[in-house]
Amino acid sequence: MAASREQILEVIERYIDRVAHGTADEIVALYAEGATVEDPVGTEPLTTRAQITTFYSQLDGLEQEGRLLTAKIAGSEAAFSFELVTIAGDQKYTLAPIDVMTFDDEARITSMRAFWAGEDMQVS
Repeated sequence: MAASREQILEVIERYIDRVAHGTADEIVALYAEGATVEDPVGTEPLTTRAQITTFYSQLDGLEQEGRLLTAKIAGSEAAFSFELVTIAGDQKYTLAPIDVMTFDDEARITSMRAFWAGEDMQVS
């Protein structure tokens, strides 16, 4: 049986919380074996668990806040926008990407594509 809308929304919310406050291993635990990550879209997709863990490890230890802005779920796919605010010294970096994910029957992420570019980063 396919994952329900509620299960997928729960994973999206956990994903945003873990991107903001978790570790790379906690984020990768949301992914199914064989999952892919393309972040941002247009870069070489990451296809191994080790590559995906290394990618998310860049977030470890950062002072961040994240919040879901909007989510649209259809079947086993979702598109959502969230805001990620990173504090580094006196600077605040704000990014609101649109992520598109697919999910397996257990609501594990099977693919993630993030739509954003450097020009989308706001610095204050």
